[in-house]
Amino acid sequence: MSDLILTRRRDALFEIILNRPDKRNAINMEMFRAFDAAVSQANRTPGLRAVLIHGEGESFSAGIDVSALLGLAQSFGPHWPQRMRSITDEFQGILTRLERLELPTLALLHGHCLGLALELALACDLRLAAEGTALGLPETRLGIIPDVGGTTRLTRLVGPARAKELIFTGRLIDAASAERWGIINSVVPREALLERAGELAGEIAQSAPLAVGMAKRVIDGLADIDRGLLLEGWAQSQLFATEDFMEGAQAFMTRRPPQFKGR
Repeated sequence: MSDLILTRRRDALFEIILNRPDKRNAINMEMFRAFDAAVSQANRTPGLRAVLIHGEGESFSAGIDVSALLGLAQSFGPHWPQRMRSITDEFQGILTRLERLELPTLALLHGHCLGLALELALACDLRLAAEGTALGLPETRLGIIPDVGGTTRLTRLVGPARAKELIFTGRLIDAASAERWGIINSVVPREALLERAGELAGEIAQSAPLAVGMAKRVIDGLADIDRGLLLEGWAQSQLFATEDFMEGAQAFMTRRPPQFKGR
């Protein structure tokens, strides 16, 4: 497994650690695939009661490495725009496998949790955030949408009106606001984040594991996630072919305001 993702077992807890601190844990393809391998490892490990996901350094994750977006041709070939549905399927599949673990999953957020990183956190069962954490789905400011479950799972969590506000504006909100909106379960001091997660996992471990797993399946089954992911992939395949996306990505890389034209 790549050293961009670390794993550690502590008794009945399995930790998955994002380990690219020099890049604020920005997620590239190598890192995302290594994360998928870590999720599979957790699924195969007997005796676990919970999975904790956290990040090294100053941030949980700044989201997708935008340079990886511009380098899709290297990973998927020169005709990658015609393959956007299959590319989106690969990204979505990783977080769907995370969501469908029968083990409870807890995301421990600090610093920044943006874009793909927030989509990852939304695929977890519970989210704890350190005070002052900034969260957001800024994809529309690049000319695209959150297509790795973010649009679907955020709507399931907070309802259409709040989801539209966060996604339409692309704005960042702090952890206290995210807790009021229902995105975050609780906000704690940064130094207490791992301890609080361990306490919560310990409470869960007092319940019967099969009952917890079945409860998770029933609750998650109440929403039509598969249809939402299909719609996200369809919309994104259209948006990646627009001039606005190229303008948004180039503006982000050069740190200038984008000039969107609606085409």
